[in-house]
Amino acid sequence: MIKLCNYLFQSIIIYFFFIFGRLMGLRFSRKFFSYLFLKLGPFFKSKKIIKKNLNFFSNNLSDEKIRLITSSMWKNYGMTFIEYVFLDKFRKGNSHISIDSEKKFENIFERNKQVIFVSGHFANFELMSMEMTKRNIKLATIYRPLNNYFLNPFMEYLRRKFICGHQIKKGINGVRDTINYINNEFSIALMIDQRVSEGESVDFFNKQALTTTLPAQLAIKFKIPVVPVHIERNVQNNFKIKFLDEIKPSDFKNKLELTQKLNQVLEEMISKNPYQWIWTHNRWK
Repeated sequence: MIKLCNYLFQSIIIYFFFIFGRLMGLRFSRKFFSYLFLKLGPFFKSKKIIKKNLNFFSNNLSDEKIRLITSSMWKNYGMTFIEYVFLDKFRKGNSHISIDSEKKFENIFERNKQVIFVSGHFANFELMSMEMTKRNIKLATIYRPLNNYFLNPFMEYLRRKFICGHQIKKGINGVRDTINYINNEFSIALMIDQRVSEGESVDFFNKQALTTTLPAQLAIKFKIPVVPVHIERNVQNNFKIKFLDEIKPSDFKNKLELTQKLNQVLEEMISKNPYQWIWTHNRWK
């Protein structure tokens, strides 16, 4: 009963913020919620988790660097939060986005090639799948439902309506659905930067972390290449998406070796731009 009341209260506050943000417009809302998350975020997410994660990332960070990374993360968090109610505008427009590796993207599109796209929670991570579907890539995305069942239906609606019409709920049934999509010649997109209890212990920034092996398993089983994707936000709040070189499953002995490679690629992404990755996940629990 207490959990139910907490979820209800949280959802009322969030829906109020969504309505407020939509009425105020995108530019004002970004400024307001980046400031709000910067000030209030540390009260809701453990500073110890963030500091522990940053220490695993690098034990040579100065206090000033830690402060800068943390504050930048919270600001990006706030902007990404309120951008959910402006997904329709992102869907219709193109001026907010650029693709750094257009030729690689066009190669996937023109050949109608099946791919396992992998990435992490950088900048506004939702826009990566959106841009793929806007360019008619046959895509299904794997997502983790929110715990809050008053809020989750709305978020699922937004994802299906504006990001990708084919959403796969994470879990055992989701694996079956993923295989069905692959058999129907869909590409698959998923995040690989969160801890998963059913994952394997794989090195991540020189520390063992439970990591999903699903992309490696799918790539090996169906002989589909893996393509890492990265997104970053610039100072004008526009975004750049970069498609990295495809990784062929045939180059690896097994799923763990391929999973380790994917973690290394993710490490490189984070190292290049630690300011827009979500450090609040208890990645090394």
